[in-house]
Amino acid sequence: MILGKKIRLERIMNRLNKKTIIVPLDHGVTVGPIDGLINLTKTVDQIAEGGANAVIGHLGLPIYGHRNSGKDIGLILHLSASTSLAPDPNSKVLVNNVRRAIKMGADAVSIHINIGAEDEKDMLRDFGNVVEECMEWGMPLIAMMYPRGKKINQENDVNVVKHAARVGAELGADIIKTNYTGSPETFAEVIKTCPAPVIIAGGEKLESDDDLLEMVYYANQVGGAGISIGRNIFQHSSPTAIVKAVAAIIHNNASIKEAREILNEELRKKK
Repeated sequence: MILGKKIRLERIMNRLNKKTIIVPLDHGVTVGPIDGLINLTKTVDQIAEGGANAVIGHLGLPIYGHRNSGKDIGLILHLSASTSLAPDPNSKVLVNNVRRAIKMGADAVSIHINIGAEDEKDMLRDFGNVVEECMEWGMPLIAMMYPRGKKINQENDVNVVKHAARVGAELGADIIKTNYTGSPETFAEVIKTCPAPVIIAGGEKLESDDDLLEMVYYANQVGGAGISIGRNIFQHSSPTAIVKAVAAIIHNNASIKEAREILNEELRKKK
């Protein structure tokens, strides 16, 4: 592996266990200025304080989320975009590039590919071009690989998830982000059939903290490389507390009970 890429990967992953906690903050482009993303500086501070490895954002994140204090945290520049107002929100286009990411001080880049979408061919072509840029400049690439489209009945079905993950790995991504398949047994199939590290997405807001901790725990137990979870973290009543609980699972192999105790203790402190 290119030295520059290895160095940058260590900035967004725990170098001891090769796992990561990433919080995507790119939702402002997709769905608008939702709760948790109004004050980016505050949100990034809270996430960093909890012990996350990196955040994902568009070009404006380093500008509007720049902090002059607090804990350090990795920056992943997102290259893809579409909005929920578009005729086809599944059609992602490139709005940035690797050279600009380097100029912005990013530690990695990410792209979003919807496998099964009407414009899949265009997204895959863009994927190939970004991989070439990343190889040239030693930049790590996180590929958000989601099965979405007319042929996809269930987006967390193990067969379509492991297909999407495999596409990302075979085309050259360093880390694959995809859906959790609902059970450790099925997610183990995704891990087994994907040669690249796999991290789970959080999706829509979950009903409870326990749902989140259980999903993270079981994905971790079967070999997941961490998480890339947005709304369930940045819209939490205490982003710092929930990140600390998740970090206990991913980086310290805590049980669900132990993580819940950490979360409750942090929430008590907040009160």
